[in-house]
Amino acid sequence: MRCDVAEILEREGYRVKVKVEVPASEVEKTYQHVLNDYAGQVKVAGFRPGKAPAKVIEAKVGREALLGDVKEHLRDQSFPKAAQELKLLPVAARVLEENLTFGQPFTYTVEVENYPEAKLPDWEGYTLEGETPEVTDEVFNQAIEDLRARYGEMVPVEREIGEKDQVFIETDDGGRFPVNMENAQPHVREALLGKKAGEDTVVPLKDGDTVIREIPTKILEVKSLQLPELDDEFAKTVGEDDLATLNTKVRQSLEAQFEGQARNAKANQLLDKIADALEVEIPPSMQASEERSLLESLAEDLKGQKIEFNSYIEDLEKQGKLEEFKGNLSESATKRIRRSLALEALAEQLGTELTEEEWNAYLADLARQYRTTPARLQSELEKGTLDRLRTQRLYDKALGQALDKVEGRSS
Repeated sequence: MRCDVAEILEREGYRVKVKVEVPASEVEKTYQHVLNDYAGQVKVAGFRPGKAPAKVIEAKVGREALLGDVKEHLRDQSFPKAAQELKLLPVAARVLEENLTFGQPFTYTVEVENYPEAKLPDWEGYTLEGETPEVTDEVFNQAIEDLRARYGEMVPVEREIGEKDQVFIETDDGGRFPVNMENAQPHVREALLGKKAGEDTVVPLKDGDTVIREIPTKILEVKSLQLPELDDEFAKTVGEDDLATLNTKVRQSLEAQFEGQARNAKANQLLDKIADALEVEIPPSMQASEERSLLESLAEDLKGQKIEFNSYIEDLEKQGKLEEFKGNLSESATKRIRRSLALEALAEQLGTELTEEEWNAYLADLARQYRTTPARLQSELEKGTLDRLRTQRLYDKALGQALDKVEGRSS
């Protein structure tokens, strides 16, 4: 559908008033289309479906209802083309007035909330704080111990139960259970610590601080993690030639990890500074949409905890915390929008592009995380999800380029 006229009447910030005119020929064509749709749906006594005269259908449905549908069809078909012609990116639109007279063009005026224009601050002069942590001997030794633990073996021991053991117990009703002492409830730990395999004890069953009953329990077996010797043989098990090479690789891995964490922290610090100083007016509909998205995420999280969203809100209201919750929600939504707009503006300013090689490498990394192939990952994800991932990857690259500029690593 073409528009004879699409013009901007007023523009103030994100608010744009637009007038659209649709040719009279399109009005007549759309009216007939709507009428034919009703004719196929409405049952009229004495006529087969779709065979009732137009006048009969008009009388049955009502002229005002028909005209309402015609206006809606005409707006739905013409407005996207008008917005494209006027180079607008509407995030919301509200009809202010419209005029439909047969034999005349259909005209309507719309107030548009346009996608906001964001002006970046002079971010290249920002100073960022934070240093890369040092890989101390304590950090290195803990990493080695964690690696040994991954290759360790749980073996039975003939001694008292310790704080890191795994214990197998049998209750008086014949139930058998493993108990990881590190993760056990305090009252369970207290009942088992110091006991040996073959001994009997009593484990309290609690509801909060109240003991419901005491369960007679027999300790069947105690197992402890036996760590491999830290030598060349262990290094070969891990996939290295010798212990010296393993130590070097672990230290290098820790250094790379710390450098990556420090860089991410600085990147987030830079983004927050840019987003806070960004010159932008956020349309109310964009703010409301982001708040709805946050509420939907919260509802999903609560559902996972078997908590009803409405009950959660009611509890906040009873505690007098609902207004604080709404305020925090609004602040979080605004921050997310400003960060997103800042990233978009950065990518545009820096001319950032994501090559196919970079995109494919990212997909390969993502596929490895999900233990699948890039091809299968792309087939399982919807196009909209892939587009969002690609955009986010582009923004990540732009932020990295900006960080390099701030830290003087590129011109």
